Amino acid sequence: MSLNVLKKALACSLFLASTSVFAAQLTVDINGIDSYGLLRSPENSVLNFNIGANSYITNVTYNVNVSAYSPSWLSELAFAFTNSKVTDGVLINPAFIYDIPGTATFFDTLDLVAEDLDFYVGADGILRLEFYEDYNDPRISPDGRWNFGTITFDYTPEAVNAVPEPATALLLGGGAMLMGFAGRRRRSAKAPAIAA
Repeated sequence: MSLNVLKKALACSLFLASTSVFAAQLTVDINGIDSYGLLRSPENSVLNFNIGANSYITNVTYNVNVSAYSPSWLSELAFAFTNSKVTDGVLINPAFIYDIPGTATFFDTLDLVAEDLDFYVGADGILRLEFYEDYNDPRISPDGRWNFGTITFDYTPEAVNAVPEPATALLLGGGAMLMGFAGRRRRSAKAPAIAA
C-alpha cells in the first residue's frame, strides 16, 4: 500500500471518528399516549429527557401511528419538543392535512438546521416532549391517542466540544505522527547525495 493511499485512508477514518463523536441520538418509543388538551394543558403527557447542558438539537425523525376520536381530527394531534422552559423548540402536526377522524401512520424527517428550526436546550440539559391537541374538543376526552411508533432526535452534546474522548485523542495523535513520519521519510528520500 502506498503512503498516499495510507494517508487518505487515515484522514477518512479521522473524519468519521470525529463526526461520530459529535453526534448523538435519542429515540423515544411511544405506546398508548393519550392526547387531551392544548399545548401546556395540565392533563397532557409530558416526557423529560436529560441530554446534557446546552445540547444542540439538529434533526427529528418520526414514524407514528395515531388515532383521532370523532369528532376530533387527525390533523389536531401534535407533539412539541422544547427546552424545559418552553421558550425555544418545535411544534409538529404529523397529520396536518387530514381533517378527519380515524387511525393512520405518518412518518417524516425534518432537518432542523436546514429549516432554521435548530435550537439549544438550556443549562439544565432537559429536552421536553409534550403530546397535545391543536383544538380541544370539549365533547370527548381524550381527543385521540398516539398508538405506537418512535420519535428520534439528533443532537450534539456541548460536552464533546470541550474535551475529546481518549480514543479520539489517540486516533488524532497517531494520525499526526504517521503523517509527520511520512513527510520526514519523503524529504530524506529526495535529499541530494553529496560527493566527498
